[in-house]
Amino acid sequence: MAESQSTSNAPGDPTKITRLRELLSRHQEKGWDEAWKDEATPWDAGTMQPALQELVESSELDLPKSGRALVPGCGRGYDAVFIAKSLGLETIGIDISPTAIEAANEYKRAVDPTANVRFEETSFFALNDASFEPVYDYTYAFSPLLSKIDRIYERQIFVALPPSMRPEWGIQMGKIVKHGGFLITLVYPMLPYTDAGPPFYVRPEHYEEALGPGWIKVWDRVPEKTLETHVGKERMIVWQRL
Repeated sequence: MAESQSTSNAPGDPTKITRLRELLSRHQEKGWDEAWKDEATPWDAGTMQPALQELVESSELDLPKSGRALVPGCGRGYDAVFIAKSLGLETIGIDISPTAIEAANEYKRAVDPTANVRFEETSFFALNDASFEPVYDYTYAFSPLLSKIDRIYERQIFVALPPSMRPEWGIQMGKIVKHGGFLITLVYPMLPYTDAGPPFYVRPEHYEEALGPGWIKVWDRVPEKTLETHVGKERMIVWQRL
């Protein structure tokens, strides 16, 4: 049975989701920044994702301890700061919302000003000549100032994108994750089908379809540690680029 953790916030709050969709409909891409200003941020749990902590602290997957990591759609930066501190990686958090970037910098100053992490206002799809070892995807997705990233923690960029854009997401991941690097995906929310979004309907196989050949799945678990609102609705899947 998963060990759930409660927070003061309520990620997935239906009221905030409805408000978010209204803002995106009215303002298009700028709606994400309006959502931050309006505190219509249903993805913000007020803490890092327990599933990410469980993965990083596990001895079963040999994640790199040097190199650069990317957190697209970093939001307030909880996960980016955790990755930098726990793995010792130079970590870049990006978001298209300037308000989110301000919040992330405030969070870093509050918890650990010395953490090797920086936050940049840019679009995931604007990254060029970037190379990372890990990328973590669970909100959006870097500045073309760095060469490829070792790891990407892909949090919510995937579920925030209309399904028609998922092939572009897969192509971009192939460009910025270095060979041998990892793409860490928190697949959430796995709910009954709906064509409404964001968040959009998602299943683990949707990631595989978008990534195409050239990747191998090295981790696929229902997290033991999770948020109360995530119980029964998420999987942590890690892909390694061949």
